[in-house]
Amino acid sequence: MNTTTLTTSAGAPVAEDNNSISVGPRGPLTFDNHYLFEKLAHFNRERIPERVVHARGTGAYGDFVLSKSLSDVTIADFLQRVGEKTEVFVRFSTVGGGQDSSDYARDPRGFAVKFYTRQGNFDMVGNNTPVFFLNDPMKFPDFVHSQKKNPRTNLPDAQTVYEFWASHPQSLHQMTILMSDRGIPASYRHIHGFSSHTLSLWNDKGERVWIKWHFKTNQGIKTVTNEEAACLPAHGAQQDLVEAIDRGDFPSWTVQLQIMTEQQAGSYHINPFDMTKVWPYRDFPVIEIGQLELNRNVQNYFAETEQVAFAPSNLVPGVGVSPDKMLQARLLAYQDAHRYRVGVNHNQIPVNAPRCPVNHYQRDGAMAGCPMHNGAQVQSSGANFYPNDRIDQGAPVPGTAFKEPPLHLSTAALTTYDQSDEDYHSQAGDLFRVMNENQKQQLVGNIAAGLRQTTVSVQERMLIQLGKADADYAARVKVLL
Repeated sequence: MNTTTLTTSAGAPVAEDNNSISVGPRGPLTFDNHYLFEKLAHFNRERIPERVVHARGTGAYGDFVLSKSLSDVTIADFLQRVGEKTEVFVRFSTVGGGQDSSDYARDPRGFAVKFYTRQGNFDMVGNNTPVFFLNDPMKFPDFVHSQKKNPRTNLPDAQTVYEFWASHPQSLHQMTILMSDRGIPASYRHIHGFSSHTLSLWNDKGERVWIKWHFKTNQGIKTVTNEEAACLPAHGAQQDLVEAIDRGDFPSWTVQLQIMTEQQAGSYHINPFDMTKVWPYRDFPVIEIGQLELNRNVQNYFAETEQVAFAPSNLVPGVGVSPDKMLQARLLAYQDAHRYRVGVNHNQIPVNAPRCPVNHYQRDGAMAGCPMHNGAQVQSSGANFYPNDRIDQGAPVPGTAFKEPPLHLSTAALTTYDQSDEDYHSQAGDLFRVMNENQKQQLVGNIAAGLRQTTVSVQERMLIQLGKADADYAARVKVLL
């Protein structure tokens, strides 16, 4: 029988893995227990800081297959040829809770897709809702703090949750979705995904369009109530996804885009870069562009799902960002979070490594020289600066053909802008009015259950907001209070 020899992390054979070296059978250990020290030191470092948001998640590999060429609106290589297959990694997550929370918390679900294209990785980092609680990143740390556990009791705190929402009308639309019957998905296979942000595509003519990504589940939407969620295991959504893929029941999503021209954006009555608002389908219908399927589970949860690093700044030629203020901040914040959590060379970890050659002038830092998925040599003894005198020897140079067209900005004053007169109520009211009676009852019941735990001041301010959205909306909650 062929056997494999146990080794140290440096590759040296290990002779004993059950007993430490000691001074006699009952004596103390000695400093020549280098293999014991290696095992203990690694064990002490087997956890990295959990994500501040989206801490609890589940991921899997799959493929995106293009069904409609977008060559007229983008030079993005993976969006050119019908039938083109692009490998993806998708991570689902709850947002507010830590790794100790439940898969069935009433919480938005993260929906992040890493496309491993031939021209680098494109990360579509979104949620299962088309909007978000905020449209200005200045309030994001405050919002997350308000949703976390009480610092004294370490328990959920409805007072701070609703106290924040009561002072920020821009949260009303997303709050209405969260407190509705859509607030607790039955599984990750039964949710939609959205970019939420406005992104952009640009073509070889220098023309830009604004877009929103939609991933519509082919399994159908399924949700659970508060009472049903309380009876489900905390790890249920992760187990559901892993077992479905293992048995060959591969979940899939229809991929769609909404497209808006720059000219339309300039005159549209809704700010197209406001993350708290949707683009109505009647004005900007969705266009189907492909199918996404998940068909391969990870082999090591920590190495892959826990260390995967999504960032809105991971863009490819032909795909760009927008003036969306929340998105602009995430271009910095996400990469910065990964450098803190995983290390400055996190893109060398296989799950993050591009499936194409990597050539840059970055050097050193933690985990420098990790084996890349494609075997690319990114840190060598050559020049680590540009320009240099080694171009004819293969040193990388900028690809000027991939330059994004200019974005023409207005001449507005550079200052802060008050949003107190902005309409944050109409779309929340529209959503309430399309709900059936059962959905309305679930919505107002969930809101009232939280508001009962808050001060009168918070209740009064929330009722004012609800009334601006729809008088019946506020009246129903008031009765329950």
